[in-house]
Formats: sequence, C-alpha cells, structure tokens
Amino acid sequence: MLIKVKVFPSSKKEEICKKSEDSFEVKVKEKPERGEANKAVIGLLSSFLKIPKGKIKIIKGFKQRNKILKVC
Repeated sequence: MLIKVKVFPSSKKEEICKKSEDSFEVKVKEKPERGEANKAVIGLLSSFLKIPKGKIKIIKGFKQRNKILKVC
C-alpha cells in the first residue's frame, strides 16, 4: 500500500493528521538535516498504524516535504 505524506519539520509538537485513506500530514520536532525528520516520520507512522518501522519505506521525496511511502 502506498501513502502520501506531507511533512512539517521543526514543529513545536509531534502529531499526525489523517486527511484521507491514503494521505497524512505529519508534524515532527526534528530538523530536516541528515535524515532526522525522515526517521521521525517513520517512527510516528509506525506507532500510529501499529506496524514495525521496518515495514515502512520512503519511495519518493527523500528531500521534499511531500513524500510517498510504501507500507508492507
């Protein structure tokens, strides 16, 4: 399953907002440096979806706010 994620790095609090069945907005505290924000997004989504972190991979958008993630 592919999901679309819009990331808001350097936010004051961490939260996930589900926009549709396959679209999310994710706010993380980490800065977008050295992949820190990407790791935080995967961690938040794994706890939200109740699946292991290893089952979520970024397919597209490593350096953009809009990302496409594959959930196995």
